Amino acid sequence: MGQDNGIILTERSKTAEDVSSPREGTAQDKEDMWRVGRDQELNRNFRFLSVLGFTAVLMCTWEAVLFGASYGLLNGGKGGMIYTYLGALAGFSFVILSMAEMASMAPTSGGQYHWVSEFAPASSQALLSYITGWICVLGWHTGIAGCCYTVANMMVGVIAINYPETYVYEAWHVTLLVIAVAVVALLFNTFLAQKLPLIEGIILIVHCFGFFGILIPLWVLSPKVPAADVFGSIEDRGGWGNNGLACLVGLTGPIYALIGPDSAVHMAEEIRDASRVLPRGMMWTLILNGSTGLVMIITMAFCVGDIDEVLASQTGFAFIQVFLNATGSVSAATGMTCVIMIMQFCAAISNVATTSRQIYSFARDNGLPFSSFFAQVNPTFTVPLNALCVSLVIVSLLSLINIGSSVAFNAIMSLGTAALLSSYIISISCVRLRRWRGQPLPPARWSMGKFTPICDSVSILVLAVVLLFSFFPLSKEVTPTDMNWSIVIFGGVVMISLSYYVLRARHVYKGPVTRVKMANYQ
Repeated sequence: MGQDNGIILTERSKTAEDVSSPREGTAQDKEDMWRVGRDQELNRNFRFLSVLGFTAVLMCTWEAVLFGASYGLLNGGKGGMIYTYLGALAGFSFVILSMAEMASMAPTSGGQYHWVSEFAPASSQALLSYITGWICVLGWHTGIAGCCYTVANMMVGVIAINYPETYVYEAWHVTLLVIAVAVVALLFNTFLAQKLPLIEGIILIVHCFGFFGILIPLWVLSPKVPAADVFGSIEDRGGWGNNGLACLVGLTGPIYALIGPDSAVHMAEEIRDASRVLPRGMMWTLILNGSTGLVMIITMAFCVGDIDEVLASQTGFAFIQVFLNATGSVSAATGMTCVIMIMQFCAAISNVATTSRQIYSFARDNGLPFSSFFAQVNPTFTVPLNALCVSLVIVSLLSLINIGSSVAFNAIMSLGTAALLSSYIISISCVRLRRWRGQPLPPARWSMGKFTPICDSVSILVLAVVLLFSFFPLSKEVTPTDMNWSIVIFGGVVMISLSYYVLRARHVYKGPVTRVKMANYQ
C-alpha cells in the first residue's frame, strides 16, 4: 500500500541512511528537524522493531477486544460483536494510512497539532492547532488513567475470584492501585528510559506469545458451539430498537482496541530514520494487531456462553468469567488474566512515554501554562522529566475521582477516545483541504500516491461516524448514574482551552508553522 517515492529534499538527504551520531540519527533525520525548525534534544535510539513494539503494545488490540467485549455483547451480541470489529478495522485502516503519510511528511513529537499548524489555512492555523494540542494532551492523559484503571480493576477481579467469600470491594482499593501502576510506569520511563527500545522489543515478543497463551486454552477447553449460533446472532440488549443502531453504538469497543496509531508519532524525534521507519511501523502494527484482534474476538464470541452471566460477573470483566467458565479452574483463569494484566501495564508504560512527549512538544510552542518548565529535557535521563512528573500528578488526581464516583471517572476515561478521534479528524481534514485546493505539501518518503485523496476522504467520514457514537450511552434507557457524560466534559475542556487562548495564549502561541521551512514544499 505504501511506496517510497524517492523524493529528495536537498543534497544532504541522498545519504539518509548514513548515521551522523546516536543523538542526531541519519542525515534525513537532521534534514527533517531542520525543515520543522527544531534542534535535536532527545536520543534517536528507536529502530523499526522497537517502534512496532511500542505502537502494537500501546494499542494492545487483541487484549483490548477482551476487556472491551462488554460493549459488543450488550450492543450487537456475539455475531454483531464480530461484524462491528470487522467494520471498525476496515474503516480505521484508512485512518492509519492517512496518518502514516502525514507522519512521513512531518515526523515530529508534536504530531497532530503540528500537522494542523502546518497544513491548516493560514487564517485559522493558530487556533485550530492550539485546540488540537489541548485535546491531544487531554486524550493521552485519560489514556494513562484508562490503562492504569484497567490494570487495577483486573487485579481486583483476580482477587475477587480467588477470595470470593472474604474480599470486600472498596473504591479506594482501585484508586491506590491506579496510582501505584502509574508510579511504576513513570519509573520505567525515567531510570530505564534509554533501555525503552529494548524493553519494547521484548514486550512485543510477550505480546505475540501471550496471544497464543490465551487462544489455545480457549480453543481446547471451551465447549464446542455451532458456528450458526455465533455468526447468525445479532442482539440489541441496549434497547435501541434496531440491530444496526445497536452495532453502531457497540463500535466503542473495537475502536478502543484500534485507537492510538499516533502514539509512535510522538516518539518521532527518538526514532532513527523516522520519516521512513515511523510509517512502516504504523502499517505493520495495523497488520499485526488487526489480525490478532480479529482472531481473538471470534474466539471470544465462540467461548462466551451465557451473555447475561458473563456480563453480571462479580469480577467486573466478562472475559475473566469466560476464562473461568472455559477452564473450570480459578488458578488457570488467574494465570490467563495475569497475561492480559501485564500487557495492559506495558501499554501504560508506552502511554506515559507518549503523553510526556506530547506535553514537551506542545510546551516548546508555548501552548501550555508554564511552558518553559514543561519543555525542559533532563540532562541525566535525556527525557522530559518535568512533563513525566506532571503527568503522574494529573493521573493521580484523576484517580481520586473514582472514590467519590466511578461513573464520573469512567466518563473522564471515555474522553480519551473522543479526544484522539477529534484530533485525527482535524489534522486529516486540513491535509485533505490543502489537496483539494491544489496547494503544495511537503514530500513524503512513504506515500499512497494517487489513492491518498480517496483515503483521506474515507478517513474523515469514518471518523465522523465513530466520533458521534463514542458519546452514546451503552443503553437507550439511562439514568444520571449510567449516562455517558463525556460530551459535557469534552465540551468543558474545549471551552477552558478557548478561554485561555483568548486571555493569554493568542499572544504567545503562533504554532510550529512559523518555524517551518516552506522552500521544500512541492
